[in-house]
Amino acid sequence: MTLLRASRSTGDTLPNPAWRMRIFATAMLLVMAAIFIAARATVHIHPAIGFVQAFAEAAMVGGLADWFAVTALFRHPLGLPIPHTAIIPRNKDRIGETLAVFLRDNFLTPAVVARRMRTMDVASATGRFLASPSAGDGRLRAGASRLIADMLEALDQERLGGMVKGAIGQRLRGINVGPLIGQAIEAAMRDGRHTPVMDGIIHWADKTLEANDHLIRQMVHDKAGKVLRWTGLDENLANAIIDGLRRMLAEMAADPGHELRLKAEEGMAKLAFDLQFDLETQAKAAKIRDEILDNPAMQRWIDGLWEQARGGLLRAVRDPGRAMAGRLGEALRQLGGTLQEDARLRLVINRFVRRAAVGATATYGDAIVRLVSDTVRGWDAGTITNRLEGAVGRDLQYIRINGTLVGGLVGLILHAIDVAL
Repeated sequence: MTLLRASRSTGDTLPNPAWRMRIFATAMLLVMAAIFIAARATVHIHPAIGFVQAFAEAAMVGGLADWFAVTALFRHPLGLPIPHTAIIPRNKDRIGETLAVFLRDNFLTPAVVARRMRTMDVASATGRFLASPSAGDGRLRAGASRLIADMLEALDQERLGGMVKGAIGQRLRGINVGPLIGQAIEAAMRDGRHTPVMDGIIHWADKTLEANDHLIRQMVHDKAGKVLRWTGLDENLANAIIDGLRRMLAEMAADPGHELRLKAEEGMAKLAFDLQFDLETQAKAAKIRDEILDNPAMQRWIDGLWEQARGGLLRAVRDPGRAMAGRLGEALRQLGGTLQEDARLRLVINRFVRRAAVGATATYGDAIVRLVSDTVRGWDAGTITNRLEGAVGRDLQYIRINGTLVGGLVGLILHAIDVAL
């Protein structure tokens, strides 16, 4: 019971099987102690009791020794600060470093990953699943879907979302938008796709002029002299300006070869050229890009984009049958059939997957190793003790049981030899 209370005081969370084995091993030790006491008190009654006493005595010693050894791995036995005990809590940082180095040297190396990936036909497996998703093991698919969903929900959404949104923003900021916009304008003008835009601008200008002609009249009235205002010529001048502007816009809308229209197209062509080849214009475009990305409305749009992507992914992994329905499902099934039939496509995809895995290992292997090391280092002593003991606690209790039995057998053999001699 002392051992049980000591274990609970450390916040132990061993699974039930491990607890049962610990109680059984402790009970066996206590039984051996009781048998030893009883045999010692009655050894004079019959010589055979001496064998029982020898067995119980050696079993008790062996069980105590193994109890001390097992307990010393995770904590101080009986709470006493005995040197070289509580080995795992005291060395958790070194354990994390050793585990990280083991992973890096034996698993997360490009050579190991490439050798493993060379034997995997990812394209064929993907093709079979896409072509007939219902033919696979339903429990396996459901388990995989549940695992992926649990992993997505367990991740720190603020941190993960921040990483995704930061990556999107960084990728957008890394795009040199000037040449892209310039090429788009040039291609649109070459194919005549700019004409509807130009017509729309002219139409918009005409509507705007019609809705705001009073502003022009007020401006002419304010700028005109007293003589013009007294004679009413300011009103005639304003009407002439407005009529001239509307007539010019109508001519531009009706005549694709209008001089002002050609001048506007010439300006568009120059803008397209400068966006592609003028560094100063590209810098201005980049500044506008950054201002748009820094706008709170744009940030909210990126936030919504991430939430929609995450929600869609969760819905897909929770209900893979629905994800494979409709036009998307039909397209995926056709892709699966193509993957099964086209050997060259499978070769290309497998090569890409292999290179991607090797590249990811080379690029992020050290980061994964640091993650393991930092995670173990961040655990407190109780956490690492409970997790390791929970993983191997059942086997460790078997060591105690075996130590008790082996110790008893050795004591029995030694007593038999002593009697024989």
